[in-house]
Amino acid sequence: MDIDRQQTDILVLGSGGAGLFAALHAYQADSSLDITIATKGLLGKCGCTRMVQGGYNVALHAGDSVERHFMDTIEGGKWLPDQKLAWRLCETAVERVRELENEIGCFFDRNPDGSLHGKAFAGQTFDRTVHKGDLTGIEIINRLMEQVWALPVNRLEEHRAIALIPATGGEAIAGVLFIDIRTGRFRLVTAKAVLLATGGGPTMYRYHTPSGDKSMDGLAMALTAGLRLRDMEMVQFHPTGLLAGHDTRMTGTVLEEGLRGAGGYLLNGDGTRFMTDADPLAERATRDIVSRAIYDEMRAGRTTGNGGVHLQMHHLGAEDVAKRFKGMVERCADCGFDLAGGLVEVVPTAHYLMGGVVCGLDTATALAGLYVAGEDAGGVHGANRLGGNGVANSTVFGGIAGEVMAQAVGKDKAHRAVDEGCVERAMVAALKPVGEASGDLNGLRERLLDLMWDDVGVIRDGDGLRRAAEALDELGAELMQTGLGQSDLRFNLTWHDWLNLESQISVSKAITQSALQRENSRGAHYREDFAAEGDYATSRYTVVYDADGMIAVGDEAVEFSIVSPGESLIEADSSAA
Repeated sequence: MDIDRQQTDILVLGSGGAGLFAALHAYQADSSLDITIATKGLLGKCGCTRMVQGGYNVALHAGDSVERHFMDTIEGGKWLPDQKLAWRLCETAVERVRELENEIGCFFDRNPDGSLHGKAFAGQTFDRTVHKGDLTGIEIINRLMEQVWALPVNRLEEHRAIALIPATGGEAIAGVLFIDIRTGRFRLVTAKAVLLATGGGPTMYRYHTPSGDKSMDGLAMALTAGLRLRDMEMVQFHPTGLLAGHDTRMTGTVLEEGLRGAGGYLLNGDGTRFMTDADPLAERATRDIVSRAIYDEMRAGRTTGNGGVHLQMHHLGAEDVAKRFKGMVERCADCGFDLAGGLVEVVPTAHYLMGGVVCGLDTATALAGLYVAGEDAGGVHGANRLGGNGVANSTVFGGIAGEVMAQAVGKDKAHRAVDEGCVERAMVAALKPVGEASGDLNGLRERLLDLMWDDVGVIRDGDGLRRAAEALDELGAELMQTGLGQSDLRFNLTWHDWLNLESQISVSKAITQSALQRENSRGAHYREDFAAEGDYATSRYTVVYDADGMIAVGDEAVEFSIVSPGESLIEADSSAA
């Protein structure tokens, strides 16, 4: 089969916050290196970092501390996070925000005294979320793009990664196989170091927030490559996804957490504020608690016209809301809702995957030469991600990965010999539907969305999970029998829809098996048949991997390397905002 080939020193998969920071830091560490960024869409115009609204958690303000941020992260993650990774996140976020301001050129909102403004986000004991209005991600990505565009960095845009290619012997990575979406041709890029930063994006749920290019490709490739994934049952549902109706992609789009942090109310279809009965923190409870409370209202039939609940802000003053949340007000207005002065329909929406590839403090994985950062990486968040910790995670560990890769590559290391058999098998697999009789891909996708929402969603139980596991096997088998009905692969979006579904089904199986393995309820994972959280002191995290085409699952003990359950790094009487 025809294939294009090229070489680079460092290959970055993904152009979100993690990928761009990695490229920037790698270049700063060694400007003689050949660095290539490959992205499924257009550089800086796709992915999830650009969509970040709320902000960036960082311990900068008087009364706050890295220790307090760390404890909020560990307690919010229900004692499942890798504590060394969580500490690195909280500690390095301080440095990274200063870098974003002073070197990258980001403008964040400030207090009258000139200090950075920190707003309230749920599940945190301090108002530490630094932001640019309610469109923080656009500010960060735009400024990062300007920096990267100014560097002699190679760009492979509209290139879809389909396989991590090992070196001969299988113990290290040699490169990545792509499809050039524009031409339909395969391209093998060999590299001395590869960063997996494609972003997560649980788009296999009926209501979801991530950008349309997200289909879990990175984690699907990691599974195929034999890497271990942890915490895959931990799918975070953001409580307030815009519910604009079933016939618009705007449904599922996040209405940021700062709205609830500022004092917004959630009302059911009867007009009753229900969160005051659900949790002492009411609307400021963590995302998992609020999502479950909304889901309970939905199951009880106390819903709005489209089947969700209402978000109310007008009691805070319409003029003030319009000023403080300009982006959100405009987004709602585009869908016919008056956020500042009326009511907006919302629904829990699949937002973030806490699970990901097992990695070390230096972002290295078990496959030599392969590193991971951002939502593809597991361990930082445990059972729940605090709002504002996502973009911090991407930029912190993206920068670390860039520096580590530059140091590891050096000038004298040669490219590894490629396992050509793996390349051939990956191309054959990708071409499976080409030329075969076309089928109902959209129908398969709709069934996937429904079964994941119904049986592996906000609230789970063993019967539903086993039903989902069986249905996923059936969907996978049907997909293998579904073709494209055409052979012109240039900008063939039907082919990429097929590949999207393949990745989504693969990762959905990992999520489902992990959820079956965890017979307790922690954070984002709630099982009605095992509602107790279990003993924190004996906490274990799930691990899944591919075993001859099947998902194998187990668990391992959490290492309390910094603090143990019942202990704290902050004084009992420390003040909180």
